Amino acid sequence: MRLLLPLGLAALLVAAGCSKDKDVEPPAKLVKFPETLPVKKLWGEGVGGGKKQLVLRLGLGPAADNGIVFAASHKGEVLATSLETGRQLWVKKLKAPISAGPGAGFGMVVVGTSKGGIIALDGASGHDLWRSRVNSELLSAPAIGEKVVVMRSVDGRLHGFDAHTGKELWSVEQQVPRLSLRGTATPIISKEAAISGFDNGKIMAVSLNSGDTVWDTALASPHGRTELDRLVDIDAAVHVVGDNVFATGFQGRTAMLAADSGQVWWSHDMSSYRGLAVDADNLYVTQSDGIVVALRQRDGSELWRTLKLKLRGLSAPVLTSTAVVVADYQGYVHWLDKATGELVAREHITKQRVTNTPVAIGDTVVVMTDGGKMAAYRANPAAARAAPAPKPAAAPPPAAAPAPEPVAPAPEAPTSPAPASPPDAPPPAP
Repeated sequence: MRLLLPLGLAALLVAAGCSKDKDVEPPAKLVKFPETLPVKKLWGEGVGGGKKQLVLRLGLGPAADNGIVFAASHKGEVLATSLETGRQLWVKKLKAPISAGPGAGFGMVVVGTSKGGIIALDGASGHDLWRSRVNSELLSAPAIGEKVVVMRSVDGRLHGFDAHTGKELWSVEQQVPRLSLRGTATPIISKEAAISGFDNGKIMAVSLNSGDTVWDTALASPHGRTELDRLVDIDAAVHVVGDNVFATGFQGRTAMLAADSGQVWWSHDMSSYRGLAVDADNLYVTQSDGIVVALRQRDGSELWRTLKLKLRGLSAPVLTSTAVVVADYQGYVHWLDKATGELVAREHITKQRVTNTPVAIGDTVVVMTDGGKMAAYRANPAAARAAPAPKPAAAPPPAAAPAPEPVAPAPEAPTSPAPASPPDAPPPAP
């Protein structure tokens, strides 16, 4: 039987077990700093909020394609908004409890429901394209390819569907532990493979055409005496740059793997359930404790880390041309300088947690709170270079620690395959 526990609760229990006689550390207070990056709010939009959406927030994040931002609510509403103007283009009201998505690409938008339904819509009009179904709850956005749509379900399965008809082409499975964090990793499509993390600490690459396993690597193995100690979920999407895959997991490792074989080239012990972002040279990780860390892609060496947002329940990072952007449990959005990790801008949407990863298109960032408030902001690095006169940011009032988050069941830990000999020019292991 699988058990579900809030993620925040798990973290608090682990912290309490580590220091029985110490007070729980509060979230970092936001303080004034010179705002050196001009940021402008472009527009704001509401997306059918409510108590149920707050509970089922894990898979309901924004997506963008062809200059259109898509969002969904648990009430069954899917809407399309112009990225530039915020003008609503269409709204589709589905009679289904949406819990996953939307995912967008190749002119279509796809959502999943808490009852296993999958609905594909035309991105330009919102008209139905096809519907399909799996036998489990869906909690993460799909990956959309030209020929195949890939979805991860809570029962540990990765499914491939024909992008034109919705017919299920294949399904593969990983074992699910008795206890895991509530949530599932968003799969990604790279070349001819679908790649996803699983609750047992494994990453698997699957052929898009056949569903055959290309490789299967353990990013972390469970250890410890309690079920909480043994959580090693990978709930964040992996990122592919060239021939390398970058991944991070809860109570596990952040690592670089070979895209063709799954061989681990370097890794660091690091816990993250939100995820990472990658640019041409570096990667940026939001740790479980809210510390943001920048690492060099080639060898995993640390470039900087900042504790200024520690324990603020941060989202996964996204990247603009010059900044790393994260949002927190009080609805604040923070821009950090890519080179130094220093705070350069801050905006406040509303007093609601931001759980899902924002979307970055160039220097524009779209953020959606758990209550359904969506807003777009645009940074202007050129103006920052031309007129570097800083303006102090208002320090918000102190607040209580972030509310705990849910945890879902997790599978038994597999062992990673024997490493192959490294290529001629791989980064050295630390």
